[in-house]
Formats: sequence, structure tokens, C-alpha cells
Amino acid sequence: MQGSSLSEVYYRPIDAAIRWAGLYRFRDDILMTVRPGRLSAIQDCPRCGELRLYTDRIYDAIFHGELPYGLNGITMNDKSLWDSPDLTVRHVDLKRWMLRTYPEQRPAFLFSRHERIVHPVITLEAGHALLVEREALKSQLEQCRHQLHQLKEQQKKQGSPNLTGVLYPLSDRAETTYLNIIGAMLALMLGRTPSGAPYSSFNSQDAIISALIAHHDKLMGITERTLQAKFAQARRKVQASSPIVDPDI
Repeated sequence: MQGSSLSEVYYRPIDAAIRWAGLYRFRDDILMTVRPGRLSAIQDCPRCGELRLYTDRIYDAIFHGELPYGLNGITMNDKSLWDSPDLTVRHVDLKRWMLRTYPEQRPAFLFSRHERIVHPVITLEAGHALLVEREALKSQLEQCRHQLHQLKEQQKKQGSPNLTGVLYPLSDRAETTYLNIIGAMLALMLGRTPSGAPYSSFNSQDAIISALIAHHDKLMGITERTLQAKFAQARRKVQASSPIVDPDI
């Protein structure tokens, strides 16, 4: 029977609207409150305003020739069907119309999980949120650069350059600062925005270490063993002062 599962070959407009609104579990109750074909002025269905909007959108597309329609799944161009309870729209036509007219909409009855994941649509609100996050990250990066510059100036004032090659121990304050910077940068590079987008192209700490060795292997300390140890120490330092940091980063 048509309408017995989420995805079908064709739908009545009200059935398509129910699925579009994510109200399929209430389908039987909703259909009991509407007259055949169009959605009546009901007040007691879940999210009735949204359901009525989606129904009107589908009928509006039919009336203006944007969405092919027919009778019981057979496409026809017969205006006498507009008020028929057997008026239907095909799955493929509905999906094509929605991609063209409402590209930000990806209801599960028309689009597979793979389509919804692989081809996410960034709405105006999401784009604005990403821009805000970008500006916040730029500000945070500038602060880190400023702190690093201050530390370098502080080191210069503490003594002459180390010309002998002997490594002088850092003060506890300077070491904590460096480890905080390293730990924060690690968390940032491996983290994600609130909307789920990665902050960088690195998906693991090992990937960061490999890139560092590939580009800066001639610098002192740029070895796998040293980086693993320093990164671990930095993560512990950041986690001790900021419990919300993901321990898996």
C-alpha cells in the first residue's frame, strides 16, 4: 500500500509534507484530522504550522508547473486532478524540485544518509557562525604570537645568546607558558568547530609530527621521540588547567 514506508515511488502531497516535516510517526493521527487532499485548518496536530507550510509549498509548485503531478503515480498534466484525493507526485520529481527550490532541505525520505553527510548545505546562519569562529581563531592566534614575542624579548633580557651550545634550563614560568601554548595549539589544530568542521587538515597528533619532521627535521628537537614527549607533557599541562579539553586530542 502506498505510504506504508518512509520512502516510496510516489506520494500524495499531504504524505510528502508529513515526511518532510519529520512527523511520519504521527501520520495516521494527522490523516484522521484532514479532509482528502488538502490540509484543513486543524489546530491540534504536532507542528501544524510547519506541516501546513510544506503542504502549501508542494501544491504551489504543482499549480505553477514547477512540480510534475499525476494520478496514483502516473504523471499527467490534468488540472482537474488538483482537488483529487488521488493526486500524487513522484519521488524522483519531488527530489529534483527540492534540490532546485529548497537546496538547504535534505529530508530523510528523499535523501540517503550518505547524501546528507557528503553534501551538507551551509545555510546563511551557519556561514555567519563560521565567519565568527574564524575571527575568534584569528584573534586567539594573534594573542599567541604576541605572547611568544614577549617571551623571546624576555629571554634576550635574561642573558646573552647561548653561543656555547649549552642548553640552559627554562624557568618554571617560561616552561609552563611554552607548554600551554603548545597544548592549546594542538587542541586547536585537532579540534572541530561547534558546527562539526575541522579547524585544520590534521586529523591526528601523529600527522602533525610527521609534517614537522618532513619540513623542519634539521632543527634541534624536531624528532619523533622528542615531539611525542613534549606533546604529551603539553596536553597534561593544558588538561590540568582546562578540564574541558578533550583528552583524546
